[in-house]
Amino acid sequence: MELQKESVNQNGLAGKTSFWSSLFGKMDVRAYTMVGALVLIWVLFGILDPTFLTARNLSNLFTQMSVTSILAIGMVLVIVAGHIDLSVGSLLGLTGGLAAIFSNWLGLPPVLVIIGTLAAGAVLGLLQGWLVAYKMVPAFIVTLGGMMVFRGALMGVTGSMTIPVSDPVLALLGNAYFASMFGIVLGILAIGAIVYSTLSKRRSRRKYGFEVSPLSVDILKMIGLSLLVILFVLVMNSYKGIPFPIIFVILLAAIFYFLSTKTTFGRHIYAIGGNMEAARLSGINIRRKTMLIFLLSGLLASIAAIVLTSRLASATITAGNMAEMDAIAACVIGGTSLMGGAGTVLGALIGALVMTSLDNGMSLMGLESFWQYVVKGSILVFAVWLDISNRRKAVK
Repeated sequence: MELQKESVNQNGLAGKTSFWSSLFGKMDVRAYTMVGALVLIWVLFGILDPTFLTARNLSNLFTQMSVTSILAIGMVLVIVAGHIDLSVGSLLGLTGGLAAIFSNWLGLPPVLVIIGTLAAGAVLGLLQGWLVAYKMVPAFIVTLGGMMVFRGALMGVTGSMTIPVSDPVLALLGNAYFASMFGIVLGILAIGAIVYSTLSKRRSRRKYGFEVSPLSVDILKMIGLSLLVILFVLVMNSYKGIPFPIIFVILLAAIFYFLSTKTTFGRHIYAIGGNMEAARLSGINIRRKTMLIFLLSGLLASIAAIVLTSRLASATITAGNMAEMDAIAACVIGGTSLMGGAGTVLGALIGALVMTSLDNGMSLMGLESFWQYVVKGSILVFAVWLDISNRRKAVK
């Protein structure tokens, strides 16, 4: 059928139109705009400071983005459902403090430290979700209160002291690097996943009678994504290998991508954010789903806490300060609508990489910290304005 469509016009114009419209016509303009912005940021900082594009700095950059990425993955579901979570930064700090206490003061083995930290994050997230879902307290108020309560609790349980973490196993979680061979194997698996998912999607669309892009378009996309994977592996291996925190990000992104796009739970979350009343009338248990997304957000905050505490080898009362703003900004920059009902995990990762690149690049240039807030705040406002303007165009 593709060949028949492309041969409608004898001079070949139909084939070219089909190709370019398939490649650019239906893509997520917001996501591709952010990818373009990311490339521009990297090129700009690379010109201003050549050390920005070195393998060592890029490895550090990806390690730095891991905490924001993990928080943003959980934040996507919260925002898609039409809520907000302002407490994840303080929850990160509190659970990181608990991890340090479990390890340093109580002398618990690493496995129990990790389980206890994850349980604390999940329970606190569940408590907030219960207040939002069953007591009908607005999420903004619940999580704003949680932000202050958790920060105060962190100061209380740690005595406002920095608690070192010296356990070698915990230290590996935020500082270890995988050997070159692991990166090669991971790259091969990633390329295989790209090819399989693309071809599987084509078969599925053809099976149910949907329009299918020309094969040349999908091949071009597979080649482009595969080249990015190869480039990433080569750059990381040219330094010390793939940082361990990035594996956390990749695994969590894959899990939550599947959860949000391939499961009934994910479809219900988008339905709730898109039209809560319609979701209620269709029989979706909104309260239970709302409570679960806050539980997941709390759980991811505790995972981020383990990574950050391990990387810093200590827990401090300032850990996680403004982390919730970076996570929210990463989601919005990556295409998640604050109105609810729209957003992707992959977009949030792009947003996290944009935010971290700005921090890293401006730090290398020696700019004062206030410029980082000014620039990131301006980009956030621009991203929200872009979302609103796109929605208005869609309505018209």
